[in-house]
Amino acid sequence: MYQTDPPRPAKETLPTMYDLPSEDPEEPGLPDEFHDFQPQLLRETFSPPSYPRDQIFVGTDLNLYYDVRHPQWYKRPDWFGVVGVSRFYEQRDLRLSYVMWQEGVSPFIVVELLSPTTESEDLGQTLRDIDQPPTKWEVYERILRIPYYVVFSRYTNELRIFELKGLNYQQVSLDTDRFWLPELGLGLGVWSGSYQEVNGRWLRWYDELGNWIPTGSEQAQQAQDQLQQTQQQLQQAEQEAQRERQEKEMAQQQAARLAERLRQLGIDPEEV
Repeated sequence: MYQTDPPRPAKETLPTMYDLPSEDPEEPGLPDEFHDFQPQLLRETFSPPSYPRDQIFVGTDLNLYYDVRHPQWYKRPDWFGVVGVSRFYEQRDLRLSYVMWQEGVSPFIVVELLSPTTESEDLGQTLRDIDQPPTKWEVYERILRIPYYVVFSRYTNELRIFELKGLNYQQVSLDTDRFWLPELGLGLGVWSGSYQEVNGRWLRWYDELGNWIPTGSEQAQQAQDQLQQTQQQLQQAEQEAQRERQEKEMAQQQAARLAERLRQLGIDPEEV
């Protein structure tokens, strides 16, 4: 952006992605940092115990093609998880998209992160003309029949979960910021903490004991902490062994002095 004279305050010279139109009318703007970090945290902690790693696929901002009759129609979820499908496409290839008529397995859960430009569509509040592609809500609910649809707002920290009941989504009544998915053996909840050095409220997965699934860096830190603890235990054991050796040597020296004293008194220590 061109600078003015005199310079304007930073908030005036640095608009957000939502202030600037995209060259592509289908794409309202580029993802912000939250839309990068939050899906990454979901990816790192998504580990359903009932499925091997090579049968779990996670898509982040990836084109999801859903209608073979209209092969150019797609939706792009912020995050989605599929179980019971190969982690890779055709042996060890990474996917360039997720094409339903090739994969044959619908996502089990989709997460959308609310933003000013997509909120109405994410919540199923938009209408479409008869000749237009179906809305995101219609695709998830009626075409792909995705069992769980999750919407999260970073602005209000509100978590909304919609479960497919019969033909339609029904919002789940949440008493807490956690929801257990028995089919996955995992729960999804709102966690307060620091991720990517940013403190905030984040969506992440937890296990059956209620423990948050650790990220790669957290696992590394846990391993380092365990190593340090083991080293401290070894050091304490060595110190204890050394103290016992010293006490034994002192006792032996004391016994030797007493034996010598007895000899000086004409008493054989062996006969005592």
